[in-house]
Amino acid sequence: MTFSRKTLATYLLLVVVLAATIGCDRVTKRLATDTLAGAGDLSFLAGTVTMFYTENSGGFLSLGAGLSRGGRTAIFVVGTGLVLVAAAIGLLRSRFDLWSMLGITLFVAGGASNWIDRVTRGKVVDFLNVGIGPVRTGVFNVADMAIMAGLGLLIVAEARSMRARER
Repeated sequence: MTFSRKTLATYLLLVVVLAATIGCDRVTKRLATDTLAGAGDLSFLAGTVTMFYTENSGGFLSLGAGLSRGGRTAIFVVGTGLVLVAAAIGLLRSRFDLWSMLGITLFVAGGASNWIDRVTRGKVVDFLNVGIGPVRTGVFNVADMAIMAGLGLLIVAEARSMRARER
């Protein structure tokens, strides 16, 4: 199997994005664990950004946190692991455009880094909260931002693709 220079460059870019995303998430979670655990909240920009340490045994917005340990393992370790493997295989076998491939890579990188937490700790470290007054996000981390950015890129790429097909 031979690849063109453009294909190799694309795959190299995706590997760099994958490694940088996972690395950044791992480092920030370590910093949060070392500096925020047991400390008070840190607030920036008049409370718009708040940082505090928390552990999430559930999924998005703590959904599933009340499940038994076995249920959480089945869903968040086994199920998520299978979804990540399927997404990675789909990416490698795809003919997607660069933006879609970048979106899938960010999604897989964020999911993989949170998956590592679930396998090693049974829960995910979260530490960021953003909002104005009572309108606030849930608590999240860098991996969650990568997942959301990846999904956003996929939506935009699909919308562009649909518009191009309509023409």
